[in-house]
Amino acid sequence: MASPRWLTPQEQAAWRAYLISNQLLDEALDRQLQHDAGMPHAYYWILVALSEAPEHTMRMSDLARRLRYSQSRLTHAVTSMERRGWVRRRRCPSDARSLLATLTPEGMRTLVDTAPGHVEEVRSRVFDRLSPEQVTQLKEICELILDGLDPL
Repeated sequence: MASPRWLTPQEQAAWRAYLISNQLLDEALDRQLQHDAGMPHAYYWILVALSEAPEHTMRMSDLARRLRYSQSRLTHAVTSMERRGWVRRRRCPSDARSLLATLTPEGMRTLVDTAPGHVEEVRSRVFDRLSPEQVTQLKEICELILDGLDPL
C-alpha cells in the first residue's frame, strides 16, 4: 500500500480556511434569509431555480439534479414551500410518473422581496472583499474544483 500524500502546510492552511469560511458563509446566508423571509437557504435556491425555468416550471427530478439535492430532501422542502403557497406540484401531462414543480405568483413575490437583502449579504460577505482579479480567480478555482466533483 502506498503511503498517503499528506497536505503540505500551505495546502492544510488553505483547506482549513476554505472549510471554515464555507461553513460560516452558509450560516450567515441562512441567518439572513431566516430573518428576512423565514426561509432556509435551500428554499431560496429552489425559488431561484424555478424562477429561471421556462414557465417557472421544472420536473422535480430535474430540479433535484440541478440543485444537487436528493429526491427526499427536495420533496420535503417543496412540501413545506407548497404549504406556504410558494410552489405548486402537479403531474406531468406527458409522463404521469413525473411531478412538475411550478413557482406560484406568491413564490415569485417572495423571491423578488427577498433577493435584494440576500444579494447584499453575498456582496458584503464575499465580493466587496475581493478585487475584480480575485473574483475571476475565485470563479476559475471553483470551476476547476467542480470539474472534479460534479458529474453533470
